[in-house]
Amino acid sequence: MNYIFWCDILGTIVFAISGVLLAAKKEMDPIGALVLGVITAVGGGTIRDVLLNHGPIFWITDSTDLWVAIISSFLAMIFIRYSSYNKYPKWLMPVLDAIGLAVFVGIGVNKAVASQVNELVMICMGVLTGVGGGILRDVLARDIPMVFRTDIYATACLVGGSVHTISYLYFNLPLESATVLGIIVTLTIRLFAIYWKLTLPVVCAKQDKSNS
Repeated sequence: MNYIFWCDILGTIVFAISGVLLAAKKEMDPIGALVLGVITAVGGGTIRDVLLNHGPIFWITDSTDLWVAIISSFLAMIFIRYSSYNKYPKWLMPVLDAIGLAVFVGIGVNKAVASQVNELVMICMGVLTGVGGGILRDVLARDIPMVFRTDIYATACLVGGSVHTISYLYFNLPLESATVLGIIVTLTIRLFAIYWKLTLPVVCAKQDKSNS
């Protein structure tokens, strides 16, 4: 599945850039930006492999993703330092992020399938692979993680990972076909949420201070 590999590379690049962008916003030094970029790119998969006890962590076995994250972070720092990234359309990064997110969820589910865990854990590993790096990024930058806000982000991962898992386990779809289906569902939901600016309701409505 070469297309999965290249989408994974794209996701790694975009996630690394998002970490560097946040580091720039927080006025971090180059080391801080590099750490934030790399952790964003490989953090979710690292947590997944540790929890699954799936042999050596993926970037130790094959350092391609790690090198891509490091190089992307350095290039992003140079670009931000010497150019204006504000001239690019605002939708570009969210759309590329959505592609990477969808692929990461699919990879996470497949790693869980290889570990022969139950269906709930498969879905959880898919979601964790997709959002784990972003959670680490935001926590290190002392922000509220985006997945804990009202954006339809983790929800897209949850639905896509569920479709991937259910279609493989209960509808006997080949794993490759189930992976593609799950990726498409995650990506579609996320793109719809970006285009229509869809959000989830907050748990507790804001109090009306006029009555206090």
